[in-house]
Amino acid sequence: MKARDLVILGGGPGGLVVASVAAQLGLRVTLVEQSEQLGGDCLHYGCVPSKTLLHSAKVANLMRRGAEFGLESLEPRIDMGRINAHVASVVQHIQRHDDPQRFRDYGCEVLLGQPGEFISPHEVRVGERVLRARRFVIATGSQPALPPIDGLTADNCITHLDAFSLPELPARLLVLGGGPIGVELGQAFARLGSEVDLVQRADRLLPREDAELAGLLRAKLEREGMRIHTGARVERMRVDAGGKQLLGADGLSLRGDELLVATGRRPRVEGLGLDAAGVRVGARGIEVDHRLRTSQKHIFACGDVCGPHAYTHMAEYQAGIVIRNLVFRLPTRTDYRVVPRVTYCDPELAQVGLTEQQAREQGLDPQVLRFDFRDIDRALAEVESEGRIKLVTRRGRILGASLLGPHAGELLHEIVLAMQTGAKVRDLSAAIHAYPTLAQVHRRAANTAYAARLFSPGTRTLVKWLHRLWPW
Repeated sequence: MKARDLVILGGGPGGLVVASVAAQLGLRVTLVEQSEQLGGDCLHYGCVPSKTLLHSAKVANLMRRGAEFGLESLEPRIDMGRINAHVASVVQHIQRHDDPQRFRDYGCEVLLGQPGEFISPHEVRVGERVLRARRFVIATGSQPALPPIDGLTADNCITHLDAFSLPELPARLLVLGGGPIGVELGQAFARLGSEVDLVQRADRLLPREDAELAGLLRAKLEREGMRIHTGARVERMRVDAGGKQLLGADGLSLRGDELLVATGRRPRVEGLGLDAAGVRVGARGIEVDHRLRTSQKHIFACGDVCGPHAYTHMAEYQAGIVIRNLVFRLPTRTDYRVVPRVTYCDPELAQVGLTEQQAREQGLDPQVLRFDFRDIDRALAEVESEGRIKLVTRRGRILGASLLGPHAGELLHEIVLAMQTGAKVRDLSAAIHAYPTLAQVHRRAANTAYAARLFSPGTRTLVKWLHRLWPW
């Protein structure tokens, strides 16, 4: 075979976007995926199955809450086999979009079931074949990282890779890690009926998120029955007839039937032959410049394997940057100033830009505008009124937003667009928001910036004199 224009390692979101566009534009493209299916962790073990499981758990919780809506409260019968089948059906349906034949119809060669390994800067071995190409994209993603705890092995715990195929609901579930994965899956299993103990080494849940809202979320989770242990240092794990036990400092001793480890992810770089390719790897994965080129300028990387954010939407965004640089030869740099993220618990916790703490640490002296969902009529109508929005602003400019509330991940994008286009707080206030919608929380928060001035003694005096001077 003649040398390819492009070889892509990894058939997750980033690799698929690059392969689709490059092949449809006529480049000779080979896509290499070591598993038997395209779609990556996001489709098979991450975003899609986790959100499906979370929604099943939410429905179970709503059944128990029926009396709050004027209905009969019911205790759902939980059958993990049926729930797993439902999760699998959703994954299978979405898998159609990532059918290998679709990409072959674009003219892209798709190689499944074998990893690719560089044997030189311009050659990759896939099984018995050696592919030579002008350019490469590495998009191999990331994988669960197990912490160095005495007694903990890959064989005596589960990760999110296993969470959607458990034969039975664990009666007692230990969750190690208080980041997004631990919080989401911990709440899901708790709502399905597991007794959940979540153990977090840091002093609070979700340490990257706004501390005030993370605290409100913790209180909500604890009211639902989760036991949360922060500032807990686990030193060893023991497995015996009584199940699995976590032991640690200050007398920590917790038992469960299953242990879910959710302590982070690491870039999937092993076995890629990056030394042979001359590609540098750092502590956070493959090192790239602002155009997503590696230390070898003809080799690009995107997604979790290079960071800086392990989000599907980040991989897709980076794939677009790669396409501009590699396919169209337009020197385009990444811009990470407005990157949204969402923890899909209930209520959801969403963030874009700076948190209040980050703004203060940068010495920006922000004005923080708050508004509670309990004062939004639509939230009250749906009995989903927990949470708050915080707009972090300075001189009318939006520096960031933190939202804890119903559909916060959807609501966040009004702020994303405002920040991307340079809209100000006054623009949010002036925009007409349909009533009754949850989105009114944006306008109501923005209006708090002007309330003190509007109803001040000076404004009252001004209105008084205006009506004396112009009585009609």
